[in-house]
Amino acid sequence: MPSQILAGVIAQAPQGQPGSGLAMLLPMILVFVIFYFLVIRPQQKQMKKHQEYLNSLKVGDEVVTNSGIFGRIEDIDDKTVRLEIARDVRIRVLKSQIAGPQPGAEPTGKK
Repeated sequence: MPSQILAGVIAQAPQGQPGSGLAMLLPMILVFVIFYFLVIRPQQKQMKKHQEYLNSLKVGDEVVTNSGIFGRIEDIDDKTVRLEIARDVRIRVLKSQIAGPQPGAEPTGKK
């Protein structure tokens, strides 16, 4: 008799509803879409803008590096830049480590 009761309880256990797997995945998909538009896409745009800036560098531009060194570009190669950071003091820096223009510096074309 106890086995009949146990069999009756198991038979009455609720079954998963059709589509419940999709209902569980929908919030995760929604979170990923929100994450993409709030984090990934703006970062990609920023990286593209910085790469365009690096490609437009010219001799004479005043820049600042990621480490905070200010200098004027004297020579540009494919991957490196030679900066003059003081009178007769020049350093080579990876082009990718140029953070941007010096604050308040005018582009060389407008002088």
